[in-house]
Amino acid sequence: MIDLHNGASTVIEATILVVAALFPVVNPLAAAAVLLNVFSGLEPAVHRALARKIATYCFFLLIGSLLWGVKILTFFGISIYAVQIGGGLVVAVTGWSLLSRDSTSTRSNSAQDSSVLDRAFYPYTMPLTVGPGSISVAITLGAHLPAELHASSFLSPRVLIASFVGIALVCISIYICYRYANAAERLLGASGTMVVLRLSAFILLCIGVQIVCTGVQDYLEAIHQI
Repeated sequence: MIDLHNGASTVIEATILVVAALFPVVNPLAAAAVLLNVFSGLEPAVHRALARKIATYCFFLLIGSLLWGVKILTFFGISIYAVQIGGGLVVAVTGWSLLSRDSTSTRSNSAQDSSVLDRAFYPYTMPLTVGPGSISVAITLGAHLPAELHASSFLSPRVLIASFVGIALVCISIYICYRYANAAERLLGASGTMVVLRLSAFILLCIGVQIVCTGVQDYLEAIHQI
């Protein structure tokens, strides 16, 4: 009974770790603000379908990166440090571009295109929602999660439960933010929406810098151990 309780507690802690690591990088609040020009003007049914498709694509993309990302990197001879540094740079650049974007820029009329659902994966899911930074974080989690749960491989039930539940919670938050983006914009107003976007962009910039610093630090530690 004690072992079962400890096992459940460990899985819950790992699930929280997955959510805490991915949610700030995915940052669905900022992504929803960026995609407001897409959501505005959509029919409610199309808006719901688009939000649902993006959340679904994000789930499969993140779970695939977490569970099989390390294997893919090993096959191509790419180190996890390179993914962290490269992904962190992309996140930082994305945050900076959003932070320095002209607040008076006009919205595009892409939402009027009848093929908006065809663009649910690219570019709305990747790279606008789940970009290289999110993928690098998911791959890093996949590399360390089995050790955190004292599991022999990523196919361990504890690893699978923590991965699926944690990523599902992140994707549910994506759906909620995207589904109700227009309502949030009306509630906040133009100035409030811009404040949220700027703050989210600054946080995204800091997250990108932190990912780069972590990758460089881990790489230097690995060199010193050789």
